[in-house]
Amino acid sequence: MITYCKHNLQEIKNLVASVTANQYTYNSNLLSGASIGQHIRHILEFYLCLINEHKAGKVNYDKRERDLKLESDSAFAIYTIDKICINLILSNNESGILLEGNFSSNESEIVTIETTFKRELAYCLEHSIHHQALIKIGLMELNIEHLISEDFGVAPATIRYKEKCAQ
Repeated sequence: MITYCKHNLQEIKNLVASVTANQYTYNSNLLSGASIGQHIRHILEFYLCLINEHKAGKVNYDKRERDLKLESDSAFAIYTIDKICINLILSNNESGILLEGNFSSNESEIVTIETTFKRELAYCLEHSIHHQALIKIGLMELNIEHLISEDFGVAPATIRYKEKCAQ
């Protein structure tokens, strides 16, 4: 799972390195005013949350930092991607953990679910791919979608299905 996550993060890093500061922070009309940088921040903070919290035996994505520097400073985002990749290698990916979260609009309804570090990595990867699909829309609005591959933001199962259909 770590290999797949690192590959996905590398795709994001390549994109971040390819856009200008204005493109990174452009508030997209098609994304309800969100920027590519905001989606990158959101992706990275889920990984950071898992990496930083799993050692305590639980993770709660609702408690992520929301570091605005990640969405405004592409160099910091690249640094953070590299840091995440290193920490993924060093993490104990076999450990059981608890997922805590509030999955309702009611302020006091915290749910706890047994999970594993690997399962949460799979969640972070799927979450990342979902946001990459949104980023792709922002890139299209800026007319710079040539910076990414056709498979950017496409689930591996969809890629395999398309390949099977093409044969």
